Amino acid sequence: MAAGDDARFLEAGRLIFAGEADFKWAADKFESLPPIGDIEIAFAGRSNVGKSSLVNALTGRNALARTSHTPGRTQLLNFFDIGGHFTLVDMPGYGYAAVSKAKVEAWTKTIRAYLRGRPTLARVFVLIDARHGIKPIDETLFALLDETAVSYALVLTKADEVKQADLPARIEATQAAIARRPAAYPQVFLTSSHTGLGIPELRASVARLLAERDGGR
Repeated sequence: MAAGDDARFLEAGRLIFAGEADFKWAADKFESLPPIGDIEIAFAGRSNVGKSSLVNALTGRNALARTSHTPGRTQLLNFFDIGGHFTLVDMPGYGYAAVSKAKVEAWTKTIRAYLRGRPTLARVFVLIDARHGIKPIDETLFALLDETAVSYALVLTKADEVKQADLPARIEATQAAIARRPAAYPQVFLTSSHTGLGIPELRASVARLLAERDGGR
């Protein structure tokens, strides 16, 4: 991608996320999903990975997605209209042991059904805590995304809590882990909701994806 295109998508991403961002729907099971409409881009990750903070940083809001010191609070698929450009889907956090087994099973069933049955889902950004790296439960989600042929990209969060000298190795290890996965997007995004690191680039990737989808229509 030429430098001029990079600058264009950085600006396009900024404008997309600078507009309105409004809650539109919540669903606790597949049957409760909203009618199929706009392109959807979802955000998924283990509980306490910083997903709500990242969504808030992307949209420039402090409370679009609920944040909490108690992991596992996002128990629904939450849909947000991002200025009429696309629908952002905040998926339930997974992998938190304190949540009941029945609740985990219900979330898992809903997530699987959503990924399998949502033709407007353009990409899932899977968040990985940069301090801890990929865990087996993340790989379970990767396998499901590969199986359902849903494009996904990995986002390393909380980069400000990792030593600067260690970051290149974390990125390289993450890229290596998904190198042979058929539905994985090759670029790994390094972010910090606290410092704003990587937020413009992640917005730009959304703008680029939307442009590609529009061009394919």
